[in-house]
Amino acid sequence: MDERSLIAVVDDDESVRESLPDLLREFGFAALAFASAEEFLDSGCVCQARCLILDVAMTGMSGPDLQHELLRCHHSVPIIFITAHDDEAQRRRLLELGAVEYLFKPFSDTALLAAIQTALRADWNDPRSL
Repeated sequence: MDERSLIAVVDDDESVRESLPDLLREFGFAALAFASAEEFLDSGCVCQARCLILDVAMTGMSGPDLQHELLRCHHSVPIIFITAHDDEAQRRRLLELGAVEYLFKPFSDTALLAAIQTALRADWNDPRSL
């Protein structure tokens, strides 16, 4: 695994944007945080991100909306969804659309690291590797 892989965090919760990048840096990754899907899309980091940690429910463009937009534009960045809402139907749907993981807040550091490691190992041009 590339220890300096860029992990982008997109969450409208300020506390998540402040704490999660610090944890990712402790894991050895580069990390950037964005307050909205639109901010991420406008950042110029879309093609640099090796993994996206994405909140499901945000004001403006939702996490699933961003996933759809990335698929539409043929950006194959692996996505780990995070959410405070337990919705099994939505979880199943987002995983079927190619998300790596769907973690419920609060999630453990271990679960997040395992999901990131899976995301960075997968060949995102070959869905059979997921």
